[in-house]
Amino acid sequence: MSGKPDEERGRPMTNKWARVVVRSALLLGAAVVLFSPARAQTSPNAAKAKTSPAGVVQTSRTPQGQSDLEGVWSIAFLTPLQRDPQLGNKQFFTPEEAAAYLKKRSQELDADRRDLPPDADTALAYNQAWYDRGTKLGRNMRTSLVIDPPDGRIPPMTPEAKRRFENTHAYSAAHPADGPEDRTLGERCLNFSQEGPPLLPGGYNNNYQIVQTRNYVAILAEMGNKARIIPLDGRPHLPQSVSQWNGDSRGHWEGKTLVVDTTNVRFNDKSHFGVNYDGLTDQNLRVTERFTRTAADTITYQATVNDPTVYTKPWTMEIVMSKTEDPLFEYACHEGNYGMFGILGGARADEKKAAEQGGHQ
Repeated sequence: MSGKPDEERGRPMTNKWARVVVRSALLLGAAVVLFSPARAQTSPNAAKAKTSPAGVVQTSRTPQGQSDLEGVWSIAFLTPLQRDPQLGNKQFFTPEEAAAYLKKRSQELDADRRDLPPDADTALAYNQAWYDRGTKLGRNMRTSLVIDPPDGRIPPMTPEAKRRFENTHAYSAAHPADGPEDRTLGERCLNFSQEGPPLLPGGYNNNYQIVQTRNYVAILAEMGNKARIIPLDGRPHLPQSVSQWNGDSRGHWEGKTLVVDTTNVRFNDKSHFGVNYDGLTDQNLRVTERFTRTAADTITYQATVNDPTVYTKPWTMEIVMSKTEDPLFEYACHEGNYGMFGILGGARADEKKAAEQGGHQ
């Protein structure tokens, strides 16, 4: 089986294969979160939600009175990031429309199809068995993850950002593999769309484990095997000179909603949004996430992306996170990144062949 050209080369892990359970991957400082006295006082993962006589869902809370977000959650759904322009401002599918969309989308994503031209067929790389995108739309039946602007489309880039975008792609076309720095962040195992922020589904490993105490929330992404440790104690953000691929997050509670503000997101000329969207970011990116426990098995997740020097206005996405009993598993990207050797080695072979042919002319 060939390496995957448009994503990272780590082995994709699904529940179809035995995988190594990640129980201690909250990294170095996360031990404080997991094993502090406050953690010992936290209740087990949320019990079943109760319904009041008025029909209002009452979700469980921690001993500290916070909404209980703990557990393992999945965003493996086929809802598109952006809405089909033909749907205009239509926000939700009918059941019939959803069935038709899912049939069409499943056919488009089928990596085992053989009705494509040779180049496209080769680019499929993995067989369908390796993917775990989910088979349904999100529970909210939305026609797109983007909910604002109302047309469900990511706003246009500013003129300067568009020039940067075009220049970057022109350079990449001429220098696709001079070195690893010319490849995507995912291919380099540095950052994936599932890690966020914002949290965006991908081809597989669309799961998260959330652990919380009074003063911290930890979100472990199965893809990339990274944890964001989010302080809730009101401390300021890191200095602007300190940037990280997943940014610097600070959280606070607004009622039963956890609000997370992220700045200091490291960037380059490759997309921060993985395979979902080929878009830019810069030093002014700010992402505001909102996690609301809306049922015993549901968190409604919203994220607003605000980057005024890249996008002409902010945009907001929403996805319903569903609770799962499956554990998280290690995604060993660097250890399995044989594809990078293939990409760079193939480029050197092409250069050698071109030089030899030029010498015979």
